[in-house]
Amino acid sequence: MRETVFILDFGSQYTQLIARRVRHLGVYCEIAPHETPWAELSVHQPRALVLTGGPSSVMEADAPRLDEAALAAGVPVLGICYGMQLLADGLGGRVAGAGGREYGPAVLEVDVETPLFDRLPGALRVWMSHGDQVVEPPPGFQVLAHTANCAVAAMGHPGRRIYGVQFHPEVVHTLRGTEILRNFLFGVAGCKGGWSMADFIEEAVSRIREQVGAGRAIIGLSGGVDSAVTAALMDRAIGERAVSIFVDNGLLRQGEREDVRRFFRKKYPLNLRVVDASEQFLEALRGVTDPEEKRLTIGRLFVEVFREEAGRLGEVGFLAQGTLYPDVIESRAAHGGPTAHIKSHHNVGGLPGDLDFELVEPLRNLFKDEVRELGRELGLPGEILSRQPFPGPGLAVRIIGEVTPERLGVLRRADLCVQEELEKQRSLYEEVWQSFAVLLPVKTVGVMGDGRTYANVVALRIVSSTDGMTSDWVRVPYEILGRISNRIINEVHGVNRVVYDISPKPPSTIEWE
Repeated sequence: MRETVFILDFGSQYTQLIARRVRHLGVYCEIAPHETPWAELSVHQPRALVLTGGPSSVMEADAPRLDEAALAAGVPVLGICYGMQLLADGLGGRVAGAGGREYGPAVLEVDVETPLFDRLPGALRVWMSHGDQVVEPPPGFQVLAHTANCAVAAMGHPGRRIYGVQFHPEVVHTLRGTEILRNFLFGVAGCKGGWSMADFIEEAVSRIREQVGAGRAIIGLSGGVDSAVTAALMDRAIGERAVSIFVDNGLLRQGEREDVRRFFRKKYPLNLRVVDASEQFLEALRGVTDPEEKRLTIGRLFVEVFREEAGRLGEVGFLAQGTLYPDVIESRAAHGGPTAHIKSHHNVGGLPGDLDFELVEPLRNLFKDEVRELGRELGLPGEILSRQPFPGPGLAVRIIGEVTPERLGVLRRADLCVQEELEKQRSLYEEVWQSFAVLLPVKTVGVMGDGRTYANVVALRIVSSTDGMTSDWVRVPYEILGRISNRIINEVHGVNRVVYDISPKPPSTIEWE
């Protein structure tokens, strides 16, 4: 039987990020709802359990709990944030309010030699995000580490192989977090490793064939990494019975439609249909200013277009799309747990209830960097795999307020200046996760020539990330920012001011809407 680690989801925004780290270390893992009975998990003979963080407090009467049988089974356990507090509360320790929410970087001081921190320095930079904390470990547990604001930042019971950490080792801001997870998986749980993305392809193709059977599927192809990899997987699984549909919704970047058509018909041929639905989308968005309403409207219209195209093709029962886990996390509770809603992605929370298609989402448990790795395994060229993420709702969520043809024209021209200037700096461009312009719903006074202007403001958003769950703003050299600003103000009629967004995620999201 394949070695398996279960990650029990208590509602953390980072649940799949933990899974991503575990898979990156070569260990197969699955995410399960926190209330999954141990009897159901035990049939898989799990090598370890990881308890995630979450938005709840263990002191609440209705706080999510763990099947007590899981802790009595002798399987190694790692509790993270809420997961650590849950262990402490359930095993006889004490949890209390921290007196103030601790959020952000901290220095972890290791107090005791332990397999969890093996071969790591005595002081580690970690990332905290909690309102409660353990004030008294359970009987038999040692305090393993502390920070300036958290006396029990890590605890453990080596004999029972149960550990808890108050910080988040899964996020990139915990600089040696992957090594901590490695120590738990291999040093504590005794995992062997060896699972790879090639294994994922084999499993995904098998699942697609089992789901679709002898049926036909359409694929929502945007031209980005996610949908291209989805199309490649579908092509490998069911061949010509998969039809890729590219919808021009009128919300695309400059030249996007022709670029996609050319690439997927000449350089990487797919069974492709191109549909111009721009008038339909822009009419439906007339007067809409609320971000959620935009996303829901766009999701509904995409499905309507897919229905129309499926009708022209004949009997089609499946819709495949490149949904990733960050989309799922921000749109709804991914595993029926208490995950907080952030925003509806057009391909998740934005889908109508009467879909008429059965969804095929082979990437929904992956992050962007994993999808790129998967694409390389499938033989997709770098031209596609190196593309920056582009939101499904397109420029609609980069126009704050109403979407109109005039505002789209302003934003397209401004965004083109951003892309062209960054592409000239290839080394910088390759470090960037996303770079784009945002059109704000305000005007400011300016001076052009000898005259007064009262015109639009454009914000620049240039961020770095590895998985889309967290990001930081890129310290772009001033001269490059200056060139971008000058080009936008000089070349884009109706703009007289450019500002730079220096907000990380969290607390901000990458997109403005």
